[in-house]
Amino acid sequence: MDQDQSPLLGKHHNGRSEEIQQESTSSKAAAASSSSEAVEVAAQTVKEMEVKYAAYMRHDMYGNWGMNSVPVLEKVKLLLALLTLCPIRFCLLLFFLVLFYLICKVCTLRVVASSNDEGQESFAHMTGARRAIVVRSGRFLARVMLFVFGFYNIHVDHRTPDRQLLHLGAAASSHERKDDEEEEEEEQFGAIVSNHVSYLDILYHMSASFPSFVAKRSVGKLPLVGLISKCLGCVYVQRESKSSDFKGVSALVSERLQAAYGDPTAPAVLLFPEGTTTNGEHLLPFKTGAFLAQTPVKPVILKYPYKRFSPAWDTISGFRHLVILMCQFVNHMEVIQLPVYSPSEKELTDPKLYANNVRAQMALEGNLTMSDIGLYEKRIFHSALLRTRFPIAPAPEESFTRTQSN
Repeated sequence: MDQDQSPLLGKHHNGRSEEIQQESTSSKAAAASSSSEAVEVAAQTVKEMEVKYAAYMRHDMYGNWGMNSVPVLEKVKLLLALLTLCPIRFCLLLFFLVLFYLICKVCTLRVVASSNDEGQESFAHMTGARRAIVVRSGRFLARVMLFVFGFYNIHVDHRTPDRQLLHLGAAASSHERKDDEEEEEEEQFGAIVSNHVSYLDILYHMSASFPSFVAKRSVGKLPLVGLISKCLGCVYVQRESKSSDFKGVSALVSERLQAAYGDPTAPAVLLFPEGTTTNGEHLLPFKTGAFLAQTPVKPVILKYPYKRFSPAWDTISGFRHLVILMCQFVNHMEVIQLPVYSPSEKELTDPKLYANNVRAQMALEGNLTMSDIGLYEKRIFHSALLRTRFPIAPAPEESFTRTQSN
């Protein structure tokens, strides 16, 4: 009896194994098909977004996220630079950073840091030889660090006031020719407003004018960078604070702008009104924080021409961007320094109008395309790119898992 039933059991077992294999194959095929469809949908979505979110598109050979397939010759160049040029540059950058920290440390010995109502410490109040040493060494070392990054020659174009009058449009009527004394006063400003393309922007502005800038409170506690930021007189903000006695970011910035405008010895404040970086070809809407203080501003436009890799920090990770940038032997930067922009009577009462007029002038002078998107849209675009670049296959059904385990 057992001998007669064993063949039947064997056939039944073999048949069941074939069914499991067929189910496994069909489930895998369904999963692959579903994953492929998801990738196609994501890719189609990205193509549609590339039109709307053109301000964040990378057009260099490395592409978005810096992960495009590049020619063999480019891979060889990248490998050679990674083994030779990149380590040298990294060591030099670290050396100059430590050197400036030591200079700041020596110059601030026995100097009591000033603090405001928010408890923010700063050494920007230093005067005399100490302040001169910090500023001059900071500007020099910032330029040296740019040189290490491969920016050997930076072209700076200073535009004249006459050209400003030509392009101001509605605000031009309030900017009539003034006598010499008034023109000297017009050169005073509270803020430097700049388009934002890369973290390299800060190094350039440090080398050009050594301004303060807005940073998170945690920056003041970082090793090396913390003391340097205090010597710069940075405005530390804490956006997550909800206490009733905490001043908002706009209030803190306005106070600093008014102080900088009223005191020629005080450092100007560097602000990026766009609030995030672009690919360098567009100009996003300006936030009004730099214009609420009603003080004149100094517009500056930064451009990074490239052939292989764009220094713009948009849709690419910070580490990958830094490595590829240091592997590129030569990098280029162009700067357009616009005249100080003094607000008209209408602009004094309407910070939004003030911001829009400055933005329009910068877009015209820098040949930049004005875009109406912001940080929120940038995050949406990043999410879509990630889904396309790193698709996640759907998990198999539980019934199929249980069938396999049996």
